[in-house]
Amino acid sequence: MLKNAYLRRVYDQVLARDPNAPEFHQCIREFLESLEGIADKHPEWEQNAILERFVEPDRIITFRVTWVDDAGKVQVNRGYRVQYNSAIGPYKGGLRFHPSVNLSVMKFLGFEMNLKNGLTTLPIGGGKGGSDFDPHGKSENEIMRFCQAFITELYRHIGQFTDGPAGDIGVGSREIGYMFGQMKRITNQFDAATLTGKHLSYGGSLVRTEATGYGICYFTDEVLRHQLNTSFEGKTVIVSGSGNVATYAAEKAMQLGGRVVCMSDSNGYVHDPDGIKLDLIKDIKQNRRARIKVYADEVPGATYHEGCRSIWDVPCDVALPCATQNEVDVAEAKKIIDGGAIILTEGANMPCTLEAVAMLQAAGIPVSPAKAANAGGVSTSALEMTQNSMRLSWTFEEVDERLHNIMRGIYKAAYDASVEAGQPGNLVVGANIASFLKIADAMLHQGIV
Repeated sequence: MLKNAYLRRVYDQVLARDPNAPEFHQCIREFLESLEGIADKHPEWEQNAILERFVEPDRIITFRVTWVDDAGKVQVNRGYRVQYNSAIGPYKGGLRFHPSVNLSVMKFLGFEMNLKNGLTTLPIGGGKGGSDFDPHGKSENEIMRFCQAFITELYRHIGQFTDGPAGDIGVGSREIGYMFGQMKRITNQFDAATLTGKHLSYGGSLVRTEATGYGICYFTDEVLRHQLNTSFEGKTVIVSGSGNVATYAAEKAMQLGGRVVCMSDSNGYVHDPDGIKLDLIKDIKQNRRARIKVYADEVPGATYHEGCRSIWDVPCDVALPCATQNEVDVAEAKKIIDGGAIILTEGANMPCTLEAVAMLQAAGIPVSPAKAANAGGVSTSALEMTQNSMRLSWTFEEVDERLHNIMRGIYKAAYDASVEAGQPGNLVVGANIASFLKIADAMLHQGIV
């Protein structure tokens, strides 16, 4: 636990101020522990209350979302936008529509986005938002009405120079489109740069759909090459999840020479020892919107297993948890170690518990933290904003090259910071330090704001 008195005091203040926020506590603890080795060298942090300001959001917006379902019944949900820190640019981060959304989750995601965006080299601050609305089982018209009601409340707090929301779980180009249309109706402005993740027909960017998954593998490839002197070629890969992030992480892993043998959804996982047929996964999940167990029914030799966490019973070389937060605890970490994995890269936000990360690192397995590894999504969102502001559209190859270069830069920044901190190769520590030093410097130059 924390030994530095200043770091401990900041953490205790967080616990006291937010007593019922376990996800938020977890990410703050990981961050502060990363600073343990360098805090004494920076007395200016305590003198200017940098950490106290850093862990507290600039503002939290909470609002009621009232909409009418197909039966004519009025429904009420809760909406959030956490605008965390704008020291290096306007707030940027996704909107999540899922029953698990609460203030603790929003603050944890906003804090992680702040650090993630600080690594991208792009001028964007951190934010996150969403609602406890569950799109599953809702009709197209119900989803449209909810999105319109949600943005009717949120639109006054966002803008390309203030806060630029994007998509996240439960929010894809369809939902972004409904919100964009309603915002355009209210403001009488075609402000394409505010909402990202748009359809290509009105300002969306090529590669945005693939960006988070591709970026995860670009980052993993850097670790494999520079720290393990190998590559994806011939490696057995497990990708948990089957949503957008998992799907395109699997796609890029295959393109780089890996063999993906397992994918999952919230009910269970499929194992195909011959290698997952990704076109079928896309059809099942994106077109048919069916459960992943259908894959085993249609592919000879593939098997379906109940329980998504048991996916790590299958041995692999490369572990890519891309489903949800805290899906890998110590039990799963032990399976990953016993299964012979040489690397784990976090695809979802905070998919590993602190104890799982410590166990993996103690076993000599490099852990690539989500704030670094899955930054490809927000990076490409920022590139979408750039194209919108310039009234230009780049080709797939141009955007993909920029994404690849950004991920290379994030790896180098995290690794170099880990070396300077005396923990070479500890990318969790390196990513936290590299981003925080950049943001803290901006905060110091801007005075008490």
